[in-house]
Parts: sequence; structure tokens; C-alpha cells
Amino acid sequence: MNVLVLGAYGLIGQAVVRELVARGHDVIGLARAAARGEKLLPEVRWIAGDLNQLLFPEDWDGHLAGIDAVVNASGALQSGMQDDLGRVQRDSIVALIGACAQAGVLRFVQISAPGAEQHAATEFMATKGEADAALRASSLEWVILKPGLVISETAYGGTSLIRMLAAFPVVQPIALADARLQSIDVRDVARAVARALSEPGLAQEDFDLVAPQSQSLEEIVLTFRDWLGFSRPAAVWRLPLWLAMAMGRIADVAGHLGWRAPLRTTALKVLDGDVIGDPEPWRTATGEEFLSLAETLKRMPATRQERMFARVQLVFPVAVVLFAMFWIASGVIGLWQMTRAASLIAGQVGEMAASVSVVGGAVVDMSVGAAMLVRQTFVPACIAAVLVSVAYLILGSFLTPELWADPLGPLMKIFPVIGVGLMLIAMAEER
Repeated sequence: MNVLVLGAYGLIGQAVVRELVARGHDVIGLARAAARGEKLLPEVRWIAGDLNQLLFPEDWDGHLAGIDAVVNASGALQSGMQDDLGRVQRDSIVALIGACAQAGVLRFVQISAPGAEQHAATEFMATKGEADAALRASSLEWVILKPGLVISETAYGGTSLIRMLAAFPVVQPIALADARLQSIDVRDVARAVARALSEPGLAQEDFDLVAPQSQSLEEIVLTFRDWLGFSRPAAVWRLPLWLAMAMGRIADVAGHLGWRAPLRTTALKVLDGDVIGDPEPWRTATGEEFLSLAETLKRMPATRQERMFARVQLVFPVAVVLFAMFWIASGVIGLWQMTRAASLIAGQVGEMAASVSVVGGAVVDMSVGAAMLVRQTFVPACIAAVLVSVAYLILGSFLTPELWADPLGPLMKIFPVIGVGLMLIAMAEER
């Protein structure tokens, strides 16, 4: 079977692709960055497509030639610089459903979420619910799968947030500690998708894909803490919801700058309503019962790389903001103290050239810092920071060599700045 998979290099999408390939299907992955998909999953064919732009049935015509079935594993948590949920989760999928009907592509598996309804309180759940409703009303052979908290070796989204929280040293801060969640192994989600494509008896049904029992968010975070091999916290600090929402709004701002921060107001609102479902319909239809969280984690033992990732995720946002503010503040101080700064090199290059150099350097510093706050320009900005630092080191050595002996070490301090820039470049990969 030729299967088109949307969101094919996402957390769920990658597992689905590997499962379908293992079962002998020919998979075509659709992704915004097809070149990235080719690197991650070279065994499948990739086509480029941005769901923000595929909004009408005719936009899909070129992507459905020779396709027998579609799996929609795409989605985003919240609208931001890179995604418009109304387009990505509703409009494009409704258009795809219509295009499938016209092209004779009858089988369609939709990855949705427990609680997704047309009139849900969050845009994430509402747009998923609207796409689900359009699929139910169609003439296709559809199956809607609603996985709970998806657990995978790959950390992204909600599981990335949980790992990050579990890495907190000494104490365990947590908001919405009593929120109830049911987990699911990503491999079980992938197998459910494969069954939905191959077993006609599952068609025209919604299924929650969740473990039999729910757990509180606090229990889940502490379970991950044990799994990662971190020590038990000396205390659990239950944070008020208003504080968590304030942090979520900061993350929302980061989202509009292109960062896919997991701690956003949508995630908090979803947690506040619990992430639970009914495993009985799937068990009745297939005889299959999913593993508990503890059983899932036993299948994927944590190693040093998991511990390092969790710790890095905890400090990365702080490091980004501090590094950006360092560069912006350096530029501001340079302008504020322009006369004093220019006097240090005026004897070598002249007063006019010194003033121009200080102003130019300040503008460069502020530009580099501002660019670090935007996800798409973060890595180029860090590269620029390293290069500019090297240039400052060379020029400082030539124009003011006496600064090497300064007790405050202004030139020596450039080396750790270069190191921080290189580290942030290495830490910046999203998937």
C-alpha cells in the first residue's frame, strides 16, 4: 500500500513511518522541510509541503497521485511564528479530506487527541475537533486515533517538558500536580495506525489510545525522575496555577518568535482539564491492552544521553536569554559610554574613526543579541557572536595590547563568550 504520512518526521510520525515500512508499505512523507526528512528517514520518499499553504482541495492534487491511504500525524501545540493552528490542523486537513474523496483515496487515519471537540476551550483541541468532525462527515474509510501522553525515546513537546522538570536539582517544582494523565508508548501508537490501515473492521470509529490507569502529573514527573536516575527530591514544591500561567505567557511570546517551547498556556489549559480517555473500545475491537507508564519505561532504559538532554533542556532557555541580553547590554553600554570607549583607541586610529568604531560595534552587538531571540536566526546569530568575538580579540590585541594585563581581564573574558556561543549552537537542534 502506498501511504502518504503527514508530519512524517515528528514524534509520532517517525514511529509510524518505521512501522509501516517494516510491514512492507511504501511510505511517502510530506514535510515542510523535505531535506530534513531525507536525513532522518532516508528509506522513504519525501515531498515538500507546508500545511499553512495547502488550504484547498486542488492544492493537494499533485500530492495524491498513486496514493492508497493517508495518515495525518501532523499538528502543532499553539499558533506562533511558524504555525497557524486554524490552517495547519483544520483548513488544510479539511481540504485534504475533500481531495482524497475526489481522487479515490479512501483510507484515512487521523491522529487526534483525547478531548478534541469542535467547541473545546483551546484552539489546539477545537481545530483538531473540527478536522475530526469533517472526517466523520466524509465518505472516506476513516479511523480517528486519540493517543494520550505519548512516551518515546525521542523527547519532544510534553515528554520533553516532563524530562526537563524531572531534571530540576534538589527540589521538585510542579504546577497542576493533581492533573490526571494516561500515557501510551509511541510504538503502540504506530502499531495502532498500521492496524487501522489494514483492518476494515476498525473503520468509522474513534479510539482513545491510552494505558488502563491514569496517574497524576506529580506521579509521572517523579517516575521520570527515577527512570532518569536522578535522586529523589528533598521536597515537592506545588506551584500555583497563576505562576505557571505567567511562565506560559512568556513561552507564548517565545512562540511568536519561532520557539516551540513546551510550557505554553495551551499545554497548561489542556493539563488543567486532564488528559484521559477510555481504553475499552480499542480493547474490545482488537483485544489489545496498552502498557502502563512503568512498563513502557522499562522497554527504553535511560542512559547518560537522556540525563544530559534533560539537564540541557532545563538550562537552555535561561542560557539563550542571558546570552542575548549580554550582547544587547554590551551594545547599550558601548553607546552610553561612547566617549570613554573611543578614548581607548583614539590615539591609534584618530577620534573620528574611534567614535565610528564604537558606534558600529555597539550596533553590531545589539543586532546579534536581538537576532538570538528569534528562533530562525538564533544559530546564525550565535555564529556571528563567535566571529565578532574573535574579531574583537584580534583588534583588541593589536590596538590595546595592555588590556591583556588588565586585572579585570576584558580580553581574557572573550574566550568563555566564544565557548558559550559554540555550546549554544550545538544545543540548538529542535528534533
